Amino acid sequence: MSRRLPTREELAIWRAHLETFEIVRARIESRLQQDSQLSSGDYRVLLALSEAKGNAMRSSELAAHIEWERSRLSGQLGRMEKRGLVRREPCAEDARGARVVLTEEGSRAFHASTRPHLRAVKEVFVDAFTPAQLAQLGEAATAMRRHLDLDARP
Repeated sequence: MSRRLPTREELAIWRAHLETFEIVRARIESRLQQDSQLSSGDYRVLLALSEAKGNAMRSSELAAHIEWERSRLSGQLGRMEKRGLVRREPCAEDARGARVVLTEEGSRAFHASTRPHLRAVKEVFVDAFTPAQLAQLGEAATAMRRHLDLDARP
Protein backbone atom coordinates (compact mmCIF):
# COMPACT_ATOMS: atom_id res chain seq x y z
CA MET A 1 0.00 0.00 0.00
CA SER A 2 1.51 3.30 -1.02
CA ARG A 3 1.28 6.32 1.20
CA ARG A 4 0.03 9.53 -0.26
CA LEU A 5 0.35 13.06 0.98
CA PRO A 6 -2.67 15.02 2.20
CA THR A 7 -4.67 16.77 -0.49
CA ARG A 8 -4.93 20.56 -0.60
CA GLU A 9 -8.42 20.29 0.92
CA GLU A 10 -7.23 17.95 3.70
CA LEU A 11 -4.38 20.32 4.52
CA ALA A 12 -6.78 23.27 4.62
CA ILE A 13 -9.00 21.39 7.10
CA TRP A 14 -5.96 20.44 9.20
CA ARG A 15 -4.69 24.03 9.33
CA ALA A 16 -8.13 25.48 10.07
CA HIS A 17 -8.62 22.98 12.90
CA LEU A 18 -5.16 23.52 14.36
CA GLU A 19 -5.19 27.31 14.16
CA THR A 20 -8.73 27.61 15.50
CA PHE A 21 -8.12 25.16 18.33
CA GLU A 22 -5.02 27.09 19.41
CA ILE A 23 -7.07 30.29 19.60
CA VAL A 24 -9.86 28.57 21.56
CA ARG A 25 -7.35 27.03 23.98
CA ALA A 26 -5.56 30.35 24.47
CA ARG A 27 -8.83 32.18 25.18
CA ILE A 28 -10.00 29.59 27.69
CA GLU A 29 -6.58 29.56 29.40
CA SER A 30 -6.55 33.36 29.54
CA ARG A 31 -9.97 33.39 31.18
CA LEU A 32 -8.84 30.74 33.69
CA GLN A 33 -5.80 32.83 34.61
CA GLN A 34 -7.87 36.04 34.88
CA ASP A 35 -10.68 34.45 36.88
CA SER A 36 -8.65 32.29 39.25
CA GLN A 37 -4.91 33.00 38.92
CA LEU A 38 -4.44 29.35 37.90
CA SER A 39 -2.62 28.23 34.78
CA SER A 40 -4.05 25.46 32.65
CA GLY A 41 -1.27 23.24 34.02
CA ASP A 42 -2.30 24.07 37.59
CA TYR A 43 -5.89 23.21 36.73
CA ARG A 44 -5.02 19.85 35.11
CA VAL A 45 -2.99 18.78 38.14
CA LEU A 46 -5.60 19.98 40.62
CA LEU A 47 -8.41 18.27 38.69
CA ALA A 48 -6.54 14.95 38.62
CA LEU A 49 -5.74 15.13 42.33
CA SER A 50 -9.27 16.17 43.26
CA GLU A 51 -10.59 13.05 41.52
CA ALA A 52 -7.95 10.69 42.96
CA LYS A 53 -8.54 8.47 45.96
CA GLY A 54 -7.44 10.41 49.03
CA ASN A 55 -6.67 13.44 46.80
CA ALA A 56 -3.19 12.01 46.19
CA MET A 57 -1.31 10.15 43.45
CA ARG A 58 2.20 8.92 42.88
CA SER A 59 3.99 11.45 40.69
CA SER A 60 4.63 8.86 37.96
CA GLU A 61 0.93 7.90 37.97
CA LEU A 62 -0.08 11.58 37.82
CA ALA A 63 2.23 12.22 34.85
CA ALA A 64 0.74 9.27 32.98
CA HIS A 65 -2.81 10.30 33.90
CA ILE A 66 -2.46 13.82 32.50
CA GLU A 67 -0.25 12.61 29.62
CA TRP A 68 2.80 14.72 30.51
CA GLU A 69 6.49 13.94 30.59
CA ARG A 70 7.74 13.46 34.16
CA SER A 71 10.19 16.35 33.80
CA ARG A 72 7.38 18.72 32.80
CA LEU A 73 5.31 17.58 35.76
CA SER A 74 8.24 18.02 38.14
CA GLY A 75 8.64 21.68 37.20
CA GLN A 76 4.89 22.26 37.43
CA LEU A 77 4.73 20.66 40.88
CA GLY A 78 7.63 22.80 42.10
CA ARG A 79 5.76 25.97 41.15
CA MET A 80 2.55 24.68 42.72
CA GLU A 81 4.31 23.68 45.95
CA LYS A 82 5.68 27.20 46.37
CA ARG A 83 2.09 28.49 46.20
CA GLY A 84 0.83 25.89 48.68
CA LEU A 85 -1.47 24.12 46.19
CA VAL A 86 0.17 20.70 46.50
CA ARG A 87 2.83 18.98 48.55
CA ARG A 88 5.12 16.09 47.74
CA GLU A 89 5.81 13.44 50.31
CA PRO A 90 7.76 10.19 50.27
CA CYS A 91 5.86 7.23 48.88
CA ALA A 92 5.34 4.50 51.49
CA GLU A 93 5.43 1.67 48.93
CA ASP A 94 8.54 2.89 47.08
CA ALA A 95 11.24 4.98 48.75
CA ARG A 96 12.35 6.32 45.35
CA GLY A 97 8.88 7.59 44.45
CA ALA A 98 6.89 10.54 45.69
CA ARG A 99 3.20 11.07 46.32
CA VAL A 100 1.62 14.32 45.26
CA VAL A 101 -1.06 15.47 47.68
CA LEU A 102 -3.71 18.13 47.14
CA THR A 103 -3.54 20.65 50.00
CA GLU A 104 -6.50 22.47 51.52
CA GLU A 105 -5.35 25.62 49.71
CA GLY A 106 -5.16 23.67 46.45
CA SER A 107 -8.63 22.27 46.98
CA ARG A 108 -10.04 25.75 47.69
CA ALA A 109 -8.32 27.20 44.61
CA PHE A 110 -9.58 24.36 42.41
CA HIS A 111 -13.18 24.60 43.62
CA ALA A 112 -13.19 28.40 43.28
CA SER A 113 -11.90 28.13 39.71
CA THR A 114 -14.23 25.40 38.48
CA ARG A 115 -17.42 27.36 37.86
CA PRO A 116 -15.74 30.28 36.03
CA HIS A 117 -13.63 27.81 34.02
CA LEU A 118 -16.65 25.76 32.97
CA ARG A 119 -18.48 28.98 32.05
CA ALA A 120 -15.56 29.95 29.78
CA VAL A 121 -15.56 26.49 28.15
CA LYS A 122 -19.28 26.86 27.46
CA GLU A 123 -19.05 30.42 26.11
CA VAL A 124 -15.91 30.00 24.02
CA PHE A 125 -16.34 26.42 22.79
CA VAL A 126 -19.72 24.76 23.39
CA ASP A 127 -21.89 27.74 22.38
CA ALA A 128 -20.27 27.82 18.92
CA PHE A 129 -21.99 24.55 17.93
CA THR A 130 -25.42 23.02 17.55
CA PRO A 131 -26.02 19.88 19.62
CA ALA A 132 -25.57 17.78 16.45
CA GLN A 133 -22.25 19.47 15.61
CA LEU A 134 -21.03 18.97 19.18
CA ALA A 135 -21.92 15.26 18.98
CA GLN A 136 -19.96 15.02 15.69
CA LEU A 137 -16.96 16.65 17.36
CA GLY A 138 -17.17 14.09 20.15
CA GLU A 139 -17.21 11.28 17.59
CA ALA A 140 -14.26 12.82 15.75
CA ALA A 141 -12.25 13.14 18.98
CA THR A 142 -13.00 9.50 19.83
CA ALA A 143 -11.91 8.40 16.35
CA MET A 144 -8.66 10.38 16.63
CA ARG A 145 -7.87 8.96 20.08
CA ARG A 146 -8.54 5.45 18.77
CA HIS A 147 -6.30 6.12 15.74
CA LEU A 148 -3.52 7.25 18.09
CA ASP A 149 -4.03 4.23 20.38
CA LEU A 150 -5.14 6.47 23.26
CA ASP A 151 -7.93 5.67 25.63
CA ALA A 152 -11.19 6.77 24.01
CA ARG A 153 -12.47 9.29 26.54
CA PRO A 154 -16.05 10.47 26.20
